[in-house]
Amino acid sequence: MRPFRRRLGRYFASFTAEEASLVSDLVDQVRQLLAGRRAQAPDDPLVAMTGMVVGSSRPPEDPAVARLLPDFSTDDAELSSALRVLREPELIALKDGAAVALLDSLPRGGGTVRLDEDAAQSWIGALNDVRLALGVRMDLTDDGPPPGADDPQSPEAAMYATYRWLSAVQDSLVTAMAQ
Repeated sequence: MRPFRRRLGRYFASFTAEEASLVSDLVDQVRQLLAGRRAQAPDDPLVAMTGMVVGSSRPPEDPAVARLLPDFSTDDAELSSALRVLREPELIALKDGAAVALLDSLPRGGGTVRLDEDAAQSWIGALNDVRLALGVRMDLTDDGPPPGADDPQSPEAAMYATYRWLSAVQDSLVTAMAQ
């Protein structure tokens, strides 16, 4: 990847076909996680009559999804549950919209990405969601690389390298936006 650069209020970067495929696959996986969570919403006749969209009142069981959709209140479980019912569908929709915006602007066969301000914000959010999910899957902490990441042949090393590369992609976009 050639890092993001700012030109005339737009952001540009180049991705190889392999890099574009990796980003696309990872973003799709996060979308699938969120779609699974969306499918857990209760069937409620009143909801169907009013057209409201509600979410589950229970926190996600999958730790990666729980990281993407944290509790709305750490002090009050009842309040958090009520807010989850009302706000989680909107949060999922926002995350999915950012993922779709990233996918729509990513040339699948590699090439130059051209982003306006809104698309750049979507990229930052979607990349962050991928990084959060990967971090949970690797049990990543502030203490350094996850166990096994020092063995170049391990799956953990590949996941950690991917995590670090995605961090560099996101950092290059944030840096370009700050200039």
